[in-house]
Amino acid sequence: MKKSGIVKIVIIVVVLAAIVMTFFFYQGHKSSQQVQTEAVATVVQSLLMRDLKYNYPPTPKEVVKYYAEITECFYNEKYSDEELLQLAAKIQELYDVELVANKTQEQYIEDLKADITKMKQDGYTIASYEVSASTDVEYFTQDGYSCARLYCTFSLRKEGKTGRATTLERFLLRQDEDKHWKIMGWELVEDSKS
Repeated sequence: MKKSGIVKIVIIVVVLAAIVMTFFFYQGHKSSQQVQTEAVATVVQSLLMRDLKYNYPPTPKEVVKYYAEITECFYNEKYSDEELLQLAAKIQELYDVELVANKTQEQYIEDLKADITKMKQDGYTIASYEVSASTDVEYFTQDGYSCARLYCTFSLRKEGKTGRATTLERFLLRQDEDKHWKIMGWELVEDSKS
């Protein structure tokens, strides 16, 4: 009788241990899936949460860096139509008033969507970007405004290809009346898409 009692206790302990281990495995697997889901949303949300009224980038380099982060998000991340409109509004906060005035809001959104669609159809994503070093920013005065010129290199990855293509863009910024550096425009300096 003692042996059968010990065997029953051992079997009960093993079954309980298996149940506890299964529970913890399930909980761990479930929470890792939640973390992965939240990480995807975090890229878009973190860009949208930045309040530029109180936390505007202090230097031309930081303005272009934030511009590049949003641009990378446009081409690499998944987002809703509403989030696209919010990202577009956020990036326009970095633009000089003259640049914003060049297009209606509807035309800007239409052009942005077309550009994003074309890039995605062509299979391109932004692998990385690199903004000029602070020491390489060229400062000058033009028409009474403090201006700055700097570069940003975007490294593009094409779906199904091993190499990367790069584009070099030159940015022109000027300070507004609040001493915020605003993007007046940019141009493609070098295009080596493959």
